[in-house]
Amino acid sequence: MELDKVRNFCIIAHVDHGKSTLADRLLEYTGTISEREKRDQLLDTLDIERERGITIKMQAVRMFYKAKDGNTYKLHLIDTPGHVDFSYEVSRALAACEGALLLIDASQGIEAQTVANFWKAVEQDLTIIPVINKIDLPSADIDRVKKQIEEVLGLDPEEAILASAKEGIGIEEILEAIVKRIPPPKGNPNKPLKAIIFDSYYDPYRGAVAFVRLFDGELKPGDEIMLMSTGKTYEVTEVGAQTPKMTKFEKLSAGDVGYIAASIKDVRDIRIGDTITHEKKPIKEPVPGFQPAKPMVYAGIYPAEDTTYEELRDALEKYAINDAAIVYEPESSPALGMGFRVGFLGLLHMEIVQERLEREYGVKLITTAPNVIYRVKKRFTGEVVEVRNPMDFPDNAGLIEYVEEPYVLVTIITPKDYIGSIIQLCQEKRGIQKNMTYLDTNTVYLEYEMPLAEIIVDFHDKIKSISRGFASYDYEFIGYRPSDLIKLTVLINKKPVDALSFIVHADRAQKFARKVAEKLKETIPRQLFEVHIQVAKGGKVIASERIKPLRANVTAKCYGGDITRKKKLLENQKEGKKRMKQFGKVQLPQEAFLSVLKVE
Repeated sequence: MELDKVRNFCIIAHVDHGKSTLADRLLEYTGTISEREKRDQLLDTLDIERERGITIKMQAVRMFYKAKDGNTYKLHLIDTPGHVDFSYEVSRALAACEGALLLIDASQGIEAQTVANFWKAVEQDLTIIPVINKIDLPSADIDRVKKQIEEVLGLDPEEAILASAKEGIGIEEILEAIVKRIPPPKGNPNKPLKAIIFDSYYDPYRGAVAFVRLFDGELKPGDEIMLMSTGKTYEVTEVGAQTPKMTKFEKLSAGDVGYIAASIKDVRDIRIGDTITHEKKPIKEPVPGFQPAKPMVYAGIYPAEDTTYEELRDALEKYAINDAAIVYEPESSPALGMGFRVGFLGLLHMEIVQERLEREYGVKLITTAPNVIYRVKKRFTGEVVEVRNPMDFPDNAGLIEYVEEPYVLVTIITPKDYIGSIIQLCQEKRGIQKNMTYLDTNTVYLEYEMPLAEIIVDFHDKIKSISRGFASYDYEFIGYRPSDLIKLTVLINKKPVDALSFIVHADRAQKFARKVAEKLKETIPRQLFEVHIQVAKGGKVIASERIKPLRANVTAKCYGGDITRKKKLLENQKEGKKRMKQFGKVQLPQEAFLSVLKVE
């Protein structure tokens, strides 16, 4: 098909504004799926996506649409996630498109992630088509949303399409706008091959499968291709596209979005953002790639129960090709053994990775409390080191000249009724207010600078709870700033548990330590010996709790007789418990590690 009949576009929006439902309606209207294949959230292929009602993995699908002008157009749709933790997926999708549908909920209006995704699309110079969705809801306020589109985004509100993906309203108008407003891709099928990898997954039969966008040239089975970042060459065994099933084609041409399989067995060879070209006729310069993902949160992942270190390593390698945003490196812990320090984009991302590793690869995990990357300048050497693991933070404060922690600019959009509670929450989180603007009579836009460590654990839950789900937020990294931070270490029976080390602000150390000790007392099961829980700051214990031992009734077999017999049995039991305490080992359940996440 000629390039002027091809359109590449994606759907971007705040979470729960109807992206997946709109994608379903577009597939149905264009006849891409039959009546028998219809189901809600068709492009959400993971069980966890369907259970939580959110999109985690973007999906690229090919459709054909016969427009009113009589021509048939080939449309490549990329459905993207909406949660702030998966913004990296959105940036990769935008790089493979020429246009974007910006979906806005008619009742909730513009939210934080709407604005963030809009500016990402503007940076990529995409054509943006605003769509006001859910106009069938009784609470829909179309005039208010149109005013926000004009004042907040600077777009013409009259160009916004009114739609209801659930009821199928406005679907034809959206397809016509895609055909008329979004420009066709530029490229030449006769030039040397130039393609970029924007996603990938691991197939046990075909090896690593890459999703690509072709800018120039053609790609067909039998071609010898080269991955420009490594120089490795492979023979293409299959090309195709999702329709939405994986469908083989004879070739992919310039402007196309599709997948390639080339028996790539080593999952580490496929790198998101890498350029593919022909081995015999390579291009000189690779396509300017995507920005690599910058993990904001780190946590330790260790094998538990029946899982071995090797099984966990293999699972992470295979998972990493399906999620380019994680980074990991081996680490060892005296308490938990061999494991990995893994970097995530946020706490939801961390939850999803842990759940998918356990479900899809059958590994059992222990995950430690998350933390951010700190910078520590040593006093005598002047060396600045990055601390990804609290275990590496110096215990002796005299060796530290200063500590810096990452700060983010948090943007919050909320109804005015909740503004007081949200300001109070931001102040508790050490936030500094930079801006407060009324978008309309009911909606307030806030900007705060605050430490990333303060928002990675419970900020999302609290802001949703305070605002009854109406407020939304987004954040971006703005740099490192000096802070008064100290390290806290948990000791179980006077032995430090390195996986339960924390870096906290000095003002909150005492209160935090007490709450950690209380939480651990609730979650660590009772043993046959006494368990002492202590939280120490630089070798000084600042909080402690005690778990009473279980006691077997050793005198149950005594039916009368002299009291000295019972005393002797109790003395023997007491001596045995002393030996147990000396040599016994307290097994910490996963709940113990998770409970400290809930410490406020």
